[in-house]
Amino acid sequence: MTLLDFSALREVDDDLDPELRAAAHLGAPAPRLVVENLRVSFRTPDGERPVVRGLSFSLGAGECVAIVGESGSGKSVSARSLVGLTGRGSVVHVDRLEILGADARALSSRAWRRLRGRHVGFVLQDALVSLDPLRAVGRELDEALRLHGRAPRAERRRSAVELLRRVGVPRPEERARLRPDELSGGLRQRALIATAIAHDPEIVIADEPTTALDATVQAHVLAELDAMRARGTAVILISHDLSVVARLADRIVVMRGGEVVESGPAARLLGRPEHPYTQRLVAAVPGLETRGRALSPEGAEGPSAALPEAAPGDGPLDPPVVLEARGLVKAFASRGARGAAPLRAVDDVSFTLHAGETLGIVGESGSGKSTTARLALGFSEPEEGEVIVLGAPWSRVPEARRRPLRPRLAVVAQDPLSTFDPRWTVGRILGDALPRAVRRDPRARAAAVRRLLDDVGLPAGDGSVLGRFPLTLSGGQRQRVAIARALATEPAIIVLDEAVSALDVTIQAQILDLLLDLQRERDLAYLFISHDLGVIGHVSDRVLVMQHGRVVEQGPTERVLRAPEHPYTQELVASILPAPRPSNPPPGRKDPS
Repeated sequence: MTLLDFSALREVDDDLDPELRAAAHLGAPAPRLVVENLRVSFRTPDGERPVVRGLSFSLGAGECVAIVGESGSGKSVSARSLVGLTGRGSVVHVDRLEILGADARALSSRAWRRLRGRHVGFVLQDALVSLDPLRAVGRELDEALRLHGRAPRAERRRSAVELLRRVGVPRPEERARLRPDELSGGLRQRALIATAIAHDPEIVIADEPTTALDATVQAHVLAELDAMRARGTAVILISHDLSVVARLADRIVVMRGGEVVESGPAARLLGRPEHPYTQRLVAAVPGLETRGRALSPEGAEGPSAALPEAAPGDGPLDPPVVLEARGLVKAFASRGARGAAPLRAVDDVSFTLHAGETLGIVGESGSGKSTTARLALGFSEPEEGEVIVLGAPWSRVPEARRRPLRPRLAVVAQDPLSTFDPRWTVGRILGDALPRAVRRDPRARAAAVRRLLDDVGLPAGDGSVLGRFPLTLSGGQRQRVAIARALATEPAIIVLDEAVSALDVTIQAQILDLLLDLQRERDLAYLFISHDLGVIGHVSDRVLVMQHGRVVEQGPTERVLRAPEHPYTQELVASILPAPRPSNPPPGRKDPS
């Protein structure tokens, strides 16, 4: 049943706000949501700054409309405007805004509160910020159920556990008692989705609901959204991940700079994009089939980023081993009952990394990927096993013995902003990372910083980022600065821990092209950790698959991802969403087929 007229609204919820019922249209069925010519701006000291210019679309029962575009395109502001959450300083104009047949342009704050949650669910991207850090997620769900219902407390508790189970949270009874900071990122996101769908709303707005989730978790979340759509829920999906969009969307709206540049059926838009910007978005999606070619127009004009025909270890001219792990074990005290055995986060992990090679590490949250990286970097010590760096012992040795080799290892994290001093300019951040002899010479220091910026595509000329602070940089600029800082000590090995997972698809493409160019020029070895198997397929020579702290499969990328042998790897590969590929590639690119 669809809530399209006065009688249907009353049948589903007798307590629906009178303002909504009074505004509801009578007569023929209509879409769940209609928006025409939405314009949003924000007041600034210099006047109003427009951020959305003329968004229009409709949404029917059981339909998914995806709004895609890069950061700053106006996607999230548009979504918030549809539920009255644009915030202070905003100015919203819209020619027509109908929600469930009601004219929503003049709703009061009370009417919006009755509408949100009960009839329109909203899933935000950052679960750690959206959930109350002081309350267990079960209590968060209990409140969502209580605000729009009259069920007894015991029934609400059962419903909360069932909602967590429905979105794929393992051991939901136990997880319901934990606070958000005690859950992994994937579990937090699923708990947030559970709060949004607590009342089976007629409309769900999902703003980047699967960002930074593992492949299998992402597949589970998307399956739940798909099941809701099959039951008649209308879905608005905000995402920069076109593979996710290809899986769910019936229609796509592409935004750039606050304007709609292209819209239409998903199959047509992803298969035969017409606007150059849409063509760039589709062509930038990484995967196995993109190996050996640049993803961004900038990279397409440069030298080929082709990968070697065979992985290291296949011939007599193998490059040297720069990093080796032998039987690594790392355990942490269990948070369960007293006397419980320690949890082995890393359990007998071994691998080698050669000069000029990329070894991808994949697995779900809690599989031991990041702990393995910390052991390799010497930030943590193994209980058993050892790490060898450039032929020298690295584990359980005094820091004084490590110090000469420290500059040969570098790391690029997922969130570079958290690793920068916000009070320092880019010039100071990079200058501080240089070797001491260079730092002490002002001229040499300045020249070295400029070379680093030039190496990562941020030339220190007019409009340079040199004197800017991290908070004033875009996500792509910050990640380039993080890479420049990693290069400052001329490393042999760089550990990249989810280094591109939070970036828009075109920015991600530029960073991946940059990393492959730098690797080829400097013979760098990468330990590349990612939950995105498309990224791993594009950049890696070999893949290490981890589950519950153990290596379950490893080998050349093509073999592991095209013919996986272990059941867990098969499950991971089966969860990969098909990357959209244009049937008419943009000019200057080769058809990957």
